[in-house]
Amino acid sequence: MKQTMKKTLLSIWGLLLCTILAHGQANILPAPAQTKPIIITGATIHVGNGQVINNGYIAFDKGKITAIGQGAPANSNGADIVDATGKQVYPGFICPATTLGLVEVGEGARGTEDSEETGEINPNVRSLVAYNTDSKIIPTVRSNGILLAQPTPEGGLISGQSSVVQLDAWNWEDAAYKTDIALHMNWPILRPSGRRRQPTPGVAQESPEERQQKALDAIYSLFSQAKAYAEAKPAVVNLRFDAMKGLFNGSKKLFVNANGAKEIIQAVNFAKKMGIQAVIVGGKESYLVTDLLKSNNVPVIITETQSLPYREDDDVYLPYKLPKILQDAGVTYGLTGIGFWRQRNLPFEAGEACGYGLTKEQALSMITINNAKILGIDKTTGTLEVGKDANLFISKGDALDMITIDVQKAFIQGRDINLDNLHKQLYRKFAAKYGIKANL
Repeated sequence: MKQTMKKTLLSIWGLLLCTILAHGQANILPAPAQTKPIIITGATIHVGNGQVINNGYIAFDKGKITAIGQGAPANSNGADIVDATGKQVYPGFICPATTLGLVEVGEGARGTEDSEETGEINPNVRSLVAYNTDSKIIPTVRSNGILLAQPTPEGGLISGQSSVVQLDAWNWEDAAYKTDIALHMNWPILRPSGRRRQPTPGVAQESPEERQQKALDAIYSLFSQAKAYAEAKPAVVNLRFDAMKGLFNGSKKLFVNANGAKEIIQAVNFAKKMGIQAVIVGGKESYLVTDLLKSNNVPVIITETQSLPYREDDDVYLPYKLPKILQDAGVTYGLTGIGFWRQRNLPFEAGEACGYGLTKEQALSMITINNAKILGIDKTTGTLEVGKDANLFISKGDALDMITIDVQKAFIQGRDINLDNLHKQLYRKFAAKYGIKANL
């Protein structure tokens, strides 16, 4: 009874919060397309590939970077000049494997969650169509320099497909940056499920090993059928198998949630046998199998550095050291966070790896070009280079440091986006109430 009442109260609270949020941020509109050339001058430019340009300039027009270099541009051509003297320019940060835009409040308000479909096998589910461009969380994330993301489905054995979105749009069609790039799987893990129960007389009990093997058999059967379907090109469309065709022609990657070394090995060998390209998401014990990952060209998306080790007897600082270990081993790696609103901490988690061996530029690459390569969008974004999309921002201080970061301007495909958010609005509101000078 008490549990039911608690859930009811949480649901009511969630609905009330959604109603309150619905009245906020009405003035935060998607930016119009770039109509005039823009040149940022006098900045320290972090290209994203390890290169740093001091006292540099970067020019962009019609959403594309047209010039970048040191000193002053040769010709301004009537462009708008943005003086960034003493400031830092960065490529827009990219957040993969997130529920940003799919969850608004979370637990206690199920009506605000759209990250998981019912059932275990859902390869045909597309998270893109559930992406909510009106989320009040997205502007708070943008304010820390995160300009692109990969809203990702959760749950089941095969969760569905994901796309990359840019974080300033009217609807999911406008937001789409690269569609249906990946299929997501939760690799079966070898552990007891739930509370131990007394065996039922006359009924055979499954061991954890047997449960995992049953799930693995289902995976192999599903993918074998899907591969045969892709090769046969039948006249009758099977939605599930049709959604998996891209895995076998190389247009999609298989993102596998796996943390234990044994599960990572199983997933890599499975992908190799099926002839598909895998990405390990989580990879907490990836440091134990770096040779396997490198030799099979399997990248790892680390989920958080701000966490405890995977096993109780591991080095307590291992999560912070993991990026450096993968860097030294030559494994391609990126970084994401947990859930949705915590993604605003992405640059700080990258920065913390600098205290455990990474250089500042390596940490920056982890959430720019590395993530772009893993998502297959490195030809258009991830670094500040001529011909790429003008996805970038200006910070007064170091953007990987939570104390000094101060994002003052941001551009997505050349569009000067609004950096206001509900947090800033509340700060200004109560600063005015108590006579405090607001600096946001």
